[in-house]
Amino acid sequence: MKKAISLLLAAVTALSMTTVSFAAETTTVDKGDIVVLYTNDVHCGVDDNIGYAGLAAYKAEMLKATDYVTLADVGDAVQGAALGTLSKGEYLIDIMNQVGYDVAVPGNHEFDYGMDQFMSLSKALKCGYVCSNFIDLRTNKPVFDAYKMITYGDTKVAYVGIDTPESITKSTPTYFQDNTGKYIYGFCNGNNGKELYNAVQSAVDAAKAEGADYVIAVGHCGDDLQSAPWRSADIIANVSGLTAFLDGHAHSTIPCEKVADKDGKTVLLTSTGTKLNAIGKLVIKASGAVTTELVTDYTAKDPTTDTFVQGIKAKNDALLKKVVAKTSVDLTVMEADGKTRAIRNQETNLGDLVADAYRAASGADVAIVNGGGIRANIAAGDITYEQIIAVHPFGNELRMVKATGQQILDALEMASRTTPDENGGFLQVSGLTYTIDTTVPSTVKTDDNKMFVKVEGARRVKDVMVAGKPIVATQTYTLASHNYMLESAGDGLNMFQKDEFLSVPAMLDNEVLINYITGTLKGVVPAEYSKAQGRINVVSAPAMPFTDVANGAYYYDAVMFSVEKGLIPGTTATTFTPNATMTRGDVVYALWNLAGKPTAKANPAFTDVDFSTDLGKAVAWAHENGIVNGKTESTFVAGDSVNRQQFAAFMYRYAEALGYNVSTTGSLSAFNDAKQVSSYATQALAWANANKLVNGFSDGTVRPFGTATRGQSAAIIYRFASTLSAAKAA
Repeated sequence: MKKAISLLLAAVTALSMTTVSFAAETTTVDKGDIVVLYTNDVHCGVDDNIGYAGLAAYKAEMLKATDYVTLADVGDAVQGAALGTLSKGEYLIDIMNQVGYDVAVPGNHEFDYGMDQFMSLSKALKCGYVCSNFIDLRTNKPVFDAYKMITYGDTKVAYVGIDTPESITKSTPTYFQDNTGKYIYGFCNGNNGKELYNAVQSAVDAAKAEGADYVIAVGHCGDDLQSAPWRSADIIANVSGLTAFLDGHAHSTIPCEKVADKDGKTVLLTSTGTKLNAIGKLVIKASGAVTTELVTDYTAKDPTTDTFVQGIKAKNDALLKKVVAKTSVDLTVMEADGKTRAIRNQETNLGDLVADAYRAASGADVAIVNGGGIRANIAAGDITYEQIIAVHPFGNELRMVKATGQQILDALEMASRTTPDENGGFLQVSGLTYTIDTTVPSTVKTDDNKMFVKVEGARRVKDVMVAGKPIVATQTYTLASHNYMLESAGDGLNMFQKDEFLSVPAMLDNEVLINYITGTLKGVVPAEYSKAQGRINVVSAPAMPFTDVANGAYYYDAVMFSVEKGLIPGTTATTFTPNATMTRGDVVYALWNLAGKPTAKANPAFTDVDFSTDLGKAVAWAHENGIVNGKTESTFVAGDSVNRQQFAAFMYRYAEALGYNVSTTGSLSAFNDAKQVSSYATQALAWANANKLVNGFSDGTVRPFGTATRGQSAAIIYRFASTLSAAKAA
């Protein structure tokens, strides 16, 4: 029964909200305390780390201390290994029922076996699912109850379910559509997060109206930057009334983090990591104090649950342990250190192998595979069926289309938009090489479902080669991948859905990989796969060398550009001194570097310049091209400060000398100090203002004699290089 509570009742009960205090650490559990144990992102790790038998044992231990123990799961339990794949999640639901969960929210991977199977799993799960934002768009009503209320003595606790709107792209988009491609399920994913916040707030208000003393969000949302605006912290900051937020999705380990809600009140944020490496524990004391912590290194096992889990595992052990191939090298999704995941932001040798398998199975020109679909390492030695399924747990099917070069370029741009941050859609490739320049900000535009719309500006993906030749945007190529990527717009790559699909063998992803190793490679992965083969080059921005340039400062990107191009040197090795005055020498040196360090035909007669130095060469070039004059016929005076109109004049003359179109100009009449502008600088300053290189101030002035600081100057040069380069005259 859906919770339908009037706004009037919600307002009345809100006046009697319980006052909550937060303790720094959980104290000993006493009789009458409420204990909430929670798990997230188990991903079929049924006996990894603490394991479900350990969870059951700890739950029993808590029940000896208090009668009030609740067990909650925060999503992504049924997928991630062969046990889930072969049973389509059913074995995991059986185990969760055995352990005795009271509350559960679906994660994005609960949908990986299709909507029909998901609905079947939700019915089989004895506690059912709660989710405030999973909506049947045909009726515009939630599929499940928004929250679950549990009463402990005279205390009521509401558990509000939330699932990330990323579920659409991080499961399979077509699962949420009808057969015409129309979305029939959604996650309140519109209006830049506000739809989600409103859905959660409505659930919180309804729970309060029903008498909840505490409201705990059970949210599969995560804290990854790319998950904004739907992260757990985003929701907390835009909602009031939550006591705590049990989080999942990002596999983050958060024992207890205090986050301010919409009203400035503290909400505890916590997450256990993944694969039962910890049990989350929230305690509500009789005093009202609330604590969260993570229980680790717990070794006890509940024998009944252990026997149940082992019995399920035994059903498929014979098949899973069968050796199907061998590898002479370690195949990995990790960095060289073996500790950091790499498959979602750079090339790995296993990524190469998998992509090659798709190209070999289809005969395509190019193959692409999302890094998020390659899930496990394979150590050198025997390869079992279990290992292959662990690499490919989703059961995706081989597909091939006719795609244009432009579509492939768009797909690469979309998949690389967050690099070097992780992205499950990052593309491992075969038959193709490319460079990602992370110094170029991504200009990819997506819709509310995080689906690709267009590239609005500069592209960060460069030097794309197919079979050693530059890709041609208008040329048609055969492209292989799986149904998740090509047919179902997985990870938001929707550009291939209407392409012509070509005939390929009917194979699942694990069959594609096994057949490649046993057939093409004759049963053994050779040494040529010992490392990544250089198909993807990631160009990273250098670290900011200056300690006095704060991230977020208006000139930060400009100073980084200056560092990369060698334009304006720091005042020391570690300082830029952005508020110091720009000098004549600084300006000339920066523009000379921007122009590519050209050589002057002759040196002017300045006695205070050493023309054997770079600064001297810059002065000679700038003087020869009419960019700057001397202070006198025989002196340049490089150390003299530059004001705003002088700097505008230098920039205008630079643009004119190098053949830029300087016809776009405007009027300074809007500025109340326009009459103070010197006649020599009027046209230059009007041009700089019209082209948004030099802006006015909030008091309506342009301040022509104001100081041109190093930070301002770097910003102006950066704007010029970024916006006017295309206007250069032919």
